[in-house]
Amino acid sequence: MNFLFAWRYFKAKKSTNAINIIAWTSITAIIIGTTALILVLSVFNGFEGLVKSLYSSFYTDLKVSPVSGKMITVTPEQIKQLKGVAGIRNFSMILEEKAMVQNGDNQTVIYLKGVDENYRYITGVADHLINGEYNIGNEEVPRLVLGAGVEDALGIYADRNIFTLKIYLPRKSNSKQIDIMEDISNDTIQSSAAFLIQQDFDNKYGITNIDFVRKSLRLTANVYSGVEIALKDPSKMKVIRKELGGIFGNGYLIQDRYEQNRSLFSIMNIERWIVYGVLCLILVVAAFNMIGALTMLVLEKQKDISVLHALGGNRSFIQRIFLSEGMLLALIGGGIGMLLAFLIAWLQIKFHLIPLQGGSFLIDYYPVKLRGIDFLLVGATVFIIAMVASWLPSRKAANQNFSLRSE
Repeated sequence: MNFLFAWRYFKAKKSTNAINIIAWTSITAIIIGTTALILVLSVFNGFEGLVKSLYSSFYTDLKVSPVSGKMITVTPEQIKQLKGVAGIRNFSMILEEKAMVQNGDNQTVIYLKGVDENYRYITGVADHLINGEYNIGNEEVPRLVLGAGVEDALGIYADRNIFTLKIYLPRKSNSKQIDIMEDISNDTIQSSAAFLIQQDFDNKYGITNIDFVRKSLRLTANVYSGVEIALKDPSKMKVIRKELGGIFGNGYLIQDRYEQNRSLFSIMNIERWIVYGVLCLILVVAAFNMIGALTMLVLEKQKDISVLHALGGNRSFIQRIFLSEGMLLALIGGGIGMLLAFLIAWLQIKFHLIPLQGGSFLIDYYPVKLRGIDFLLVGATVFIIAMVASWLPSRKAANQNFSLRSE
């Protein structure tokens, strides 16, 4: 019944054309705000999905690492138990240390990551090579797979560099003074390939044979930086994580992919909510227009309100009519805005209409991903703002003097 009155008031011709103009202005503002909110959230979803896919090419589902310090001890018995965990697809033992790589006058500091042969099966590094073939060599003849940024810093083509690279690694020492001969390893290594995933990895990492790194650092057989694990079914991560906790016990940190990149995903989430808050200002502007339109409508319908009261309509009933009028404006604007946002997003997904400028990214168009939760969030936001904006005019209508005035 309330919406019936609201709909009749919305369609009816007003004595003052300004009421229609303000009402449609508020609807237009709601349409723009709703469309912008959903599209921006969808673009954030697209970039988030792209970043997650890139990071999942380098980081594994789970990683076992030390709670403090750089190294952990993994016994043969623990490795045997790992192999017996049903949900684990594969795992790789890791030794990681900072190193300096030199090619003539060009040199750069990298994170040298020593891995075993299983590493290529638990990450996507081997699938993101831009030149060469994935080859980490062995202890005696190591090979180095470089990030594209490291390759550029060294001024080489990794797959066709005929000269060996010099590589220096710091060894653990108990002495207070550095002995260059004893505390820093000095080896040569040949590059084999270069990968391109994401700048955080491309400019930072070099991947080689774990036995070579162990020999250079003079570490014992059971010492590692961590264990990287790929799962058969990531949805069973909690169960497998608990089982790993039983294998390793205290002193070991077991992290999922999100926890390995907590700062990145936290920043992305904060940026998302900041943009959401800024774009909500468009809906706040729409709310002011709505207040103006409803206030003028209340003034115009004073006689109708008195008649409704004379026919038995109480103050609460009259207030609900004008609240419904505000909800109607929000429903029209929000509904059209959602449909428009869905259409634009679908066209972008299908035809890549809006390109990314610069040409330096992995894709040349804005990624978009629609989520039902975003539509619910924006719909709830529009509803709340419309309810707040309608409250003051509806209270004014309910509290006025209901004496029937003659024309």
